[in-house]
Amino acid sequence: MFTGLSAFPITPFKQEAIDYKAFKGLVDNLASANVDSICAIGSTGLYPYLTREEKYDVAKLAVDHANGIPVMAGVGALRTYDVLKNVEAVQQAGVNAVLLAPVSYQVLNEEEVYGLYEAVSHKVSVPICVYENPRVTNFTFSDDLYRRIGKLPNIGAIKIPGSPFATFAKNSMDNSASKGISPTSASNSEGARRLASLREIVPAHIAIGVSGDSFGAAGMSEGCDLWLSVIGGIFPRTVMRIIDAAQSGNAVDAQAQSQALSGIWSMFARNGGGLRVVAAAAEILGYCETPSLPAPFLPIDKEEYSELEHIITKLSLS
Repeated sequence: MFTGLSAFPITPFKQEAIDYKAFKGLVDNLASANVDSICAIGSTGLYPYLTREEKYDVAKLAVDHANGIPVMAGVGALRTYDVLKNVEAVQQAGVNAVLLAPVSYQVLNEEEVYGLYEAVSHKVSVPICVYENPRVTNFTFSDDLYRRIGKLPNIGAIKIPGSPFATFAKNSMDNSASKGISPTSASNSEGARRLASLREIVPAHIAIGVSGDSFGAAGMSEGCDLWLSVIGGIFPRTVMRIIDAAQSGNAVDAQAQSQALSGIWSMFARNGGGLRVVAAAAEILGYCETPSLPAPFLPIDKEEYSELEHIITKLSLS
């Protein structure tokens, strides 16, 4: 299941309760687009904010309406005990994989993070996607830690930050604008070197995925196995067209399509990530009501809301 587009829909709320009807609409859209997988409760899906029972309900609804598309669910929590209980709940809901980040309030050290993955890997019966997101967790995986985790059972994928692919993305656009040629050889880029080093560190069966949507096109062009995408949870066909170009060897076209979304990438940066922005997009498209996120989250401001409406209409995002 760890190929192509892994789409991360929001978990919409209505009057401080999960809007299951709205969530079903989002899943139906992803199923009709035939995405490669759905992460029903990723960071965008608010897994840290849901009770165990809510995680089960959201995961079960996704599985029931995914039309056979594999479903992954986030299981992170502050205590390993609770992570294991979350794993049990979403597996009972029928998910095909779990997404696990080293969630913490007190910053964890490497032995603590390894112990977390070791405990879960021996209890889970579906693949684990290791989630590295230093901005949120305040933890960065070392190569040695990846090597150790990669030897554990049931590790299926690694979700890495997209920042190593920034240079490739810039070179692609610069060369496209000035010469109309393909970007600098991937073998010379920071992203390609990072991918190569990771593939030497972890076993071959472990997929490597890119996150950080503004880097997705570059990551897929450089050879990542999948794009774990926030915007893919609301505009799956748009992201799938970018992936198709990247995997067909047309990195310039893939990056040009990504660059057309630069207004959305800027909104992501201004709003601390994609959650609030894609929630607004879901509201604009009529999937859910405003506000669609639980307190204390606030909607994006009116000017950005109008700008987002304009971008969606102008680019015919879908």
